[in-house]
Amino acid sequence: MSLTEIKTAVDGLSPTELAELASFIREREGVAWDRQIDADFSENGRLRGVLEEVRADIRAGRLEELP
Repeated sequence: MSLTEIKTAVDGLSPTELAELASFIREREGVAWDRQIDADFSENGRLRGVLEEVRADIRAGRLEELP
């Protein structure tokens, strides 16, 4: 099915079906986002260094609680 066909099909959905589809898409995006965050902060992830810096700052007492 092409994107054009999907868009046409979406135009034919009832408001309830459209809301269900929107919820489904948001859930999929959330899962993909969670996977990306997990990968970024994993042992060899691209943001692992940032995580280690923050942990070091916490241990050294260089961070303050937000008001």
